[in-house]
Amino acid sequence: MAPKSFLLTEQLATYLLDHSAPLDPIERSLIATTAELGGVAGMQIAPEQGRFMGLLASLLGARTALEIGTFTGYSALQLVRGMGPGSTLTCLDVSEEWTSIGRAHWERAGISDQIELLLGPALSSLETLPADQRFDLIFIDADKPNYLAYYEAVVPRLNQGGVLLVDNVLWHGQITDPSDTSEHTVAIRHFNDHVAADPRTESTILPIGDGLTMVRLARS
Repeated sequence: MAPKSFLLTEQLATYLLDHSAPLDPIERSLIATTAELGGVAGMQIAPEQGRFMGLLASLLGARTALEIGTFTGYSALQLVRGMGPGSTLTCLDVSEEWTSIGRAHWERAGISDQIELLLGPALSSLETLPADQRFDLIFIDADKPNYLAYYEAVVPRLNQGGVLLVDNVLWHGQITDPSDTSEHTVAIRHFNDHVAADPRTESTILPIGDGLTMVRLARS
């Protein structure tokens, strides 16, 4: 598959994957099934990003996670596998069609009982969660104009020592192009500026995939 990261050449992407843990049959099937959807398949995170997120979940000792934007379920698969047996993941998405692909593969992987999928607008779904529900790991990869709203909704739900990940924050490199004033680019710029200036949190942007922001609550 073509490299997801615009910062990688095809040769470097191949080398990177060749020197990482190999994809298993379920992962390969999920990637291939997603590719059959056509251009929209580009919304799936890169394999190396999935590996990173799964390893991070394991290193954090995360037991509870929240995902806003599930698509076909590849990131969910990686998060639950990283957290291990007995962990739980709450997924928020609007598409029955796309998430059904994920459901089938979660079932094959034996992790479907660890995942709660809530279909509907994410902000509305978040309001249905118990007010005191907190998470060790949160991943945002959904509609870009609502990134800031999602961030503000989930920061209070992040456990101390937990991590919030946000995808696509470099936006194919367009984020630094002043001539690009499209809705999505402007929304991501505004989001990035807000996070960088937020006194409640500490953050960094990692050049993984299309740019991945890592956030944790600031230490008092």
